[in-house]
Amino acid sequence: MNDNRPLWAPWRIDYILSDKQEGCFMCHKSEIKEFDAMVENHIVAHGENAFIIMNSFPYSSGHLMVCPYQHVKEIGDVPVEVRNEIMELCVRAQEILKDLMNPDGFNIGFNIGHAAGAGHESHLHMHIVPRWYGDSNFMPVVSNKRIIPEALCATTEKLIKIYQDRYGK
Repeated sequence: MNDNRPLWAPWRIDYILSDKQEGCFMCHKSEIKEFDAMVENHIVAHGENAFIIMNSFPYSSGHLMVCPYQHVKEIGDVPVEVRNEIMELCVRAQEILKDLMNPDGFNIGFNIGHAAGAGHESHLHMHIVPRWYGDSNFMPVVSNKRIIPEALCATTEKLIKIYQDRYGK
């Protein structure tokens, strides 16, 4: 069955009509620190050398990324202390996702280079994707669409609050 009817996603109009920034969105978003702006830009938390952000084009609900502030392509170009912080933020991201969403498992890793699936290959980032039994359903197969049941800003706000309660600002 090939049903070409669109799915309704009214929150997308804000993105469609918004001014688009030139350059790296991760570098731009890394500077946002005010709570409401963090929610609007899907930023969950800031560390000293890296930050946690929701993926704007998620594979599943709660799909997070940990990004260094430094604009680099390769893991080897990141100083050891930054690599360590990326891993610690990954652990924290996984913990807050467990608290909020209770997933059955996770896919965690880097896509380095276009051939590996990196959608934004010039700025290194780690993916933390919560998974549930049966989350791969018919929608991607028959219509090339994924179902995300909650607006990203709503999920972001919940994750920020859990992060701050658990780890402080």
